[in-house]
Amino acid sequence: MEKSSIFIHKKLFARQQAPASPFRVIVRKEVGDHIRSWRFIVMLLLILFTFIGAMYVSLSNIRQAVANSSDPDHLFVYLKLLTTSDNSLPTFHIFISFLGPLLGIALGFDAVNAERSNGTLIRLVAQPVYRDNLLLAKFYGALLVVGVLFLSLVLLMIGGGLLFTGVPIEWAECLRMMAFVVLSVVYVGFWLSLAICLSVLFRYAATSALTAIGIWLFFTVFYQIIVNMIMRSIVPDTAYLPEESVISFNNLFLSLLRIAPSQLYTDAATTLLMPSVRSLGPLTMEQMAGAIPAPLPFRESLMIVWPQLTGLIAATTACFALSYWLFMRKEIRT
Repeated sequence: MEKSSIFIHKKLFARQQAPASPFRVIVRKEVGDHIRSWRFIVMLLLILFTFIGAMYVSLSNIRQAVANSSDPDHLFVYLKLLTTSDNSLPTFHIFISFLGPLLGIALGFDAVNAERSNGTLIRLVAQPVYRDNLLLAKFYGALLVVGVLFLSLVLLMIGGGLLFTGVPIEWAECLRMMAFVVLSVVYVGFWLSLAICLSVLFRYAATSALTAIGIWLFFTVFYQIIVNMIMRSIVPDTAYLPEESVISFNNLFLSLLRIAPSQLYTDAATTLLMPSVRSLGPLTMEQMAGAIPAPLPFRESLMIVWPQLTGLIAATTACFALSYWLFMRKEIRT
């Protein structure tokens, strides 16, 4: 017994003295740098203020929204906190679709070129650290900060709703809110991976930041205008078209709009937070015949938004793979 206890004690002592892996060390360093940086503090305050404003408007109108008995979602009180508004302020997921890309760009636009400019990149690669671990740790550290931020905001919203309404939360609402958190993290992760890719591609942080903001402005503002102009030039008026042609035209229009990441996120967030949404495209009268006005189960709502979610994950993976390929081919000198 004494020999076995001494052996276990030696093993535990060896585990305590064992050095942490380079990946974990870099992740802790990145998380600490992000939390202490002024740009993250500014983005945190901006998102927090918009969250407080959206929740104040929702709590002010929640009684009237719940009293609407014709609404099939009248039992989902906490989902209404994220979707109810009096048109004075947008809902919270609309704010996230606008501010989320800025958060991802702010956390990743100088992930690599700042290390190169400060002269610390050559010291990092000189250590027994693989390049893929370095790049993956920077992405994972920033994504961990974003995930904790969104999860904290949702939990804060649940606590505020519980104090204000006194209604216990349902399991279906918890599942939809956790899915909304995952969706928001994936959406911000796309812009984070794009910003990291640009930080590898360009030498200076200002160039990568301006390029990322330009891409964000194009997809947020100008892309929908360009698609509208192209579709109107093809079909000026759909009033004289048969029903099948109108549905095909609308499906093509929505497919072109969904190239933008913000449109994918908005469609998926709306479907997850509003169980009454049954489709993200036009439906015929035959398809609507016999439909019961009841909220969809979480599984069916998840099946509807699965193409949007996989599209965001694929875009994030493609951007990170491109940044990995560029970083592995990059020559690092003093």
